[in-house]
Amino acid sequence: MKKSSSFNSILWGGLLFLFSMVAGAQTTPWPNKVIKIVVPFAAGSFTDTAARVVGVELSSRLGQTVIVDNKGGAGSTLGTDLVAKSPTDGYTLLLTDNSFAVSAALYDKLPYSPLRDLVPVSLVAESPSIMVARPNLIQRSLKDIVQFSAQNPNKLSYGTGGIGSSAHLAMESFLSLNSLKLTHIPFKGIAGAITDVAADRVDIAIGSIGSAQAYIKDNRLFPIAVSGNQRHVLFPQVPTFAESGFTGYKMMYWFGLLAPNGVPKEIIDKIQREIMHSLGSTKVQDVFSAAGVKAVSNNTQEFSTLIKDEISTWHEVIKKSNIKASDN
Repeated sequence: MKKSSSFNSILWGGLLFLFSMVAGAQTTPWPNKVIKIVVPFAAGSFTDTAARVVGVELSSRLGQTVIVDNKGGAGSTLGTDLVAKSPTDGYTLLLTDNSFAVSAALYDKLPYSPLRDLVPVSLVAESPSIMVARPNLIQRSLKDIVQFSAQNPNKLSYGTGGIGSSAHLAMESFLSLNSLKLTHIPFKGIAGAITDVAADRVDIAIGSIGSAQAYIKDNRLFPIAVSGNQRHVLFPQVPTFAESGFTGYKMMYWFGLLAPNGVPKEIIDKIQREIMHSLGSTKVQDVFSAAGVKAVSNNTQEFSTLIKDEISTWHEVIKKSNIKASDN
């Protein structure tokens, strides 16, 4: 009898210890270790810059180290897949751009489900797209380019960051809206396309403000038109697409943070709040402004709607333009 009583005491003591351990683990506040932000591109892109400057602010606000891990490859899907399959504890996040929606529209099969495996947390920034031309192009306005291209199909060329890239779809969207045909010159990244336009080897390109601003300021590129509801503060002399007579073109570049699906809502909400506060810091504002980018935050529902709408839009552009993922 004494043995039984002693055994029961040990058993209950062990169970109580386990329960206390579980309870302690469940009540441990987030975060209590290093947070990793995966960028699915090589270092040096604005996405990478945004992750690093925002990561510093998040680290200060959360009291934990935030590191950036560049996992480029496969059109951003390699790093995205890594995050999609990460533990749902809030310690692995993804900072990506429009490529997330482009890949979802372009590829029939991905190693992850864009709408099921990842949860949009918040936008971080947005930037207008800008059409630029080689310095010696005769056509000096958007109307001139459209009129010439309508009368001379495939006579003008345009450069992009590759077949199926956001720059490719940005241009195809405009061409589709206006029933135009230009010769596509794909590069391995938008930087290569911009360089060749500046060198007078390719006629035009569409990219983000950040990818083209240095060339415009040095007069190595001629700016044609910028997207958005108003002229850009860095280039007040450049008309919007709407001012140029093309109101249907609304391409904007966005940058945002996502997390693996299953991260507790309270953690998602906390990250979103801290992102919003971090974007208000002077350091972040200065870095973003210098790149021609606007700091913007929103909530999960708003960001989800944006992504779904973009995937739908790019599906239509890809279908109409007959863009094939296998060509990339």
